[in-house]
Amino acid sequence: MKTAIITIGDEILIGQIVDTNSAWMSKKLTEAGFEVEEKISIADNAQQIKDTIKEVFQRVDVILTTGGIGPTKDDITKKTLCEYFDTELVFDESVLENINNVISNFTTLNGLTRDQAYVPKDCTVIQNRVGTAPITWFERGDKVLASMPGVPYEMKYNMENEIIPRLQSKYNAEAYVSRVLIVGGYTESNLAIHLTDFENNLPEGFGLAYLPSPRLMKLRLFVKGEYRTSELENEVQKLRILLGNAILTEKDIPLEKIIGELLSEQKLTLGTAESCTGGYIAHLITSISGSSQYFKGSIVSYSNEIKCSILNVSQSNLDEYGAVSESVVIEMVRGAQKALNVDCAIAVSGIAGPDGGTPEKPVGTVWIATAIKDRIESKKYQLGKYREANIVGASNTAMLQLLRMINE
Repeated sequence: MKTAIITIGDEILIGQIVDTNSAWMSKKLTEAGFEVEEKISIADNAQQIKDTIKEVFQRVDVILTTGGIGPTKDDITKKTLCEYFDTELVFDESVLENINNVISNFTTLNGLTRDQAYVPKDCTVIQNRVGTAPITWFERGDKVLASMPGVPYEMKYNMENEIIPRLQSKYNAEAYVSRVLIVGGYTESNLAIHLTDFENNLPEGFGLAYLPSPRLMKLRLFVKGEYRTSELENEVQKLRILLGNAILTEKDIPLEKIIGELLSEQKLTLGTAESCTGGYIAHLITSISGSSQYFKGSIVSYSNEIKCSILNVSQSNLDEYGAVSESVVIEMVRGAQKALNVDCAIAVSGIAGPDGGTPEKPVGTVWIATAIKDRIESKKYQLGKYREANIVGASNTAMLQLLRMINE
């Protein structure tokens, strides 16, 4: 069953906000067994909305729209859908009751919010339990159009609890089953070469997706139909043999959560000493709920003065070897363990770019030291030329280095 996603709003087209809705919706629709044919972003323009729907319906069975159904003047989607489907707005007391339930704890009803209870007469109204704008569902033969709010958390709630279940019921869609493996130690191309024979010999209907991030790779093996789960497990076992210890986890979770789970299991604490990453490693680790159980803090030692005064890095090593050196990151990681009173520590010093490099230490040079109690590992990495990618790549690499030490 072919679907299309239309995100509506001037704010998307002028770059005021980023359209994250369509990416999330595509993922969920695909998992549910629907083929996403296209994604389109258009303006708050009535004629463009109608023309786009008419054109897209020639190619797909289902159109899902987000945006343009709020209480302000630029929210014209609901009225425009009435024009397209040749119907009118009518007041719906059940929608008003839902609106009052949603807002009762934080505000009072005003005229604009009350007007959101006007809905197209010729549609199925789906109550929005997490917002004031109702969802409208239109059916014309085998075609469906569902209009949802553009607010991401409202859209997500209603996609998962209302829209996808209704689509699956109407079209008897067969969901995909999949397994995810997080892999370290390969570039995307090297991993694809390593898995060439595996991919070429996959059973019919199977797919393997490569989802790269700096220094990490997420592999998603998938097939449509729960009845093929045993086949899927057979193929996953082949990947285990092919990739061995390069598989960091078979859970679809970020690296920082993998580390957090291991630290919790082993009752270890962690701190970081960061120079070129500027606290990004600490940010990743603390983005995980419950990280306060094992993460004590970070020292962002961006200047040599802080490296010396707080981390006890020796001035002589800085003078002789420079801040981006093995001697310095080893002192940084030991200094972090002592200053933060932690079992484990990560220390990073490098040249993120785009300037600051030398022939001896070009942009992308990073030294990383990791420590678990008395054990220390230190290594130099050569990343790329771009600052943002280097910061993310250095952070992922540092966490990978610590992860391997924990696993050992």
